Amino acid sequence: MQNTRQGDGSFVRKQNIIIDEEFRIYLPALSKETYEGLERQLLEHGARDPLVLWNNVLIDGYNRFKICTEHNIPFTTVSLEFDSREDALDWIIENQLERRNLTPLEMSHYRGMLFNSRKRVQGTNNQYTAKSENPQSEGKQGRSATAREIGERFKVSKATIERDGRLAEAVTAIAKVSLDAKRKVLSGEVPVDRSKLQRLSKASKEEIEDVANQIIEGTYNRKDHRIRTTLDEPKTQGNDVGTVGKGSTMNSPDVPERDYVDTIVSLITGNLNTTLKSLTDDGGIPELKSSLRTFISNLEELYSNIK
Repeated sequence: MQNTRQGDGSFVRKQNIIIDEEFRIYLPALSKETYEGLERQLLEHGARDPLVLWNNVLIDGYNRFKICTEHNIPFTTVSLEFDSREDALDWIIENQLERRNLTPLEMSHYRGMLFNSRKRVQGTNNQYTAKSENPQSEGKQGRSATAREIGERFKVSKATIERDGRLAEAVTAIAKVSLDAKRKVLSGEVPVDRSKLQRLSKASKEEIEDVANQIIEGTYNRKDHRIRTTLDEPKTQGNDVGTVGKGSTMNSPDVPERDYVDTIVSLITGNLNTTLKSLTDDGGIPELKSSLRTFISNLEELYSNIK
């Protein structure tokens, strides 16, 4: 079978295997060292694991496919059947979630992708869309239920899954600019705060490209870079709103590099740690656990009500 080289350097076997760019973005990118190690392994031992296809579209084994076609290494394929493109995307995500060597950030990324995928399907098939007096509310309730269900599966909160969804949107946007930038973020090679990634999901295309290019060039600084969104510009009235400590406000030059919400969370966490030490000495841990659980539940309820 004749091979043809695409403009981006990847290979597609004519009338056989198709590289779908959206699916490719979902698949993990390898570092240069890991890719070269896989290449040596395939050259020495051949391709023992089959590539996975759906309607001739490659859904697992992109790196093996590229190496095998470049070096004319024989390989086998296996085809899976899915009812829709969304089901195929779900399989890709689930397949990645089964990997045992995921970093915490990669796990968050794929949980978020799963949540976003289920949201899209739910939005398409929402039974309330035509007849509900408040379809937006019904949709929100459905998304909340989906987040809760996925959270229970992975033993994390509903709010965590919703944050993972925003993180996944940002990582996917970065991947559309550069797959290598995505790899550097998820591997931790270039540290990026989760909160900044989550806000990046609401950023403009230009801002996303700027961040991705900084990551590629090695000039990204997690302390200096702030994603400019409406979340960075809270409305204040006098000195009451935004106060984070005595003599300091959230838009004060005393905290120019810190995110407002992160500042509040840090202060709350600090006070709770102090309380924990005090209660530990007095044997009051059960009371603290009960209070914290109530506090977390209230926060999650507040979060779910934010439009």
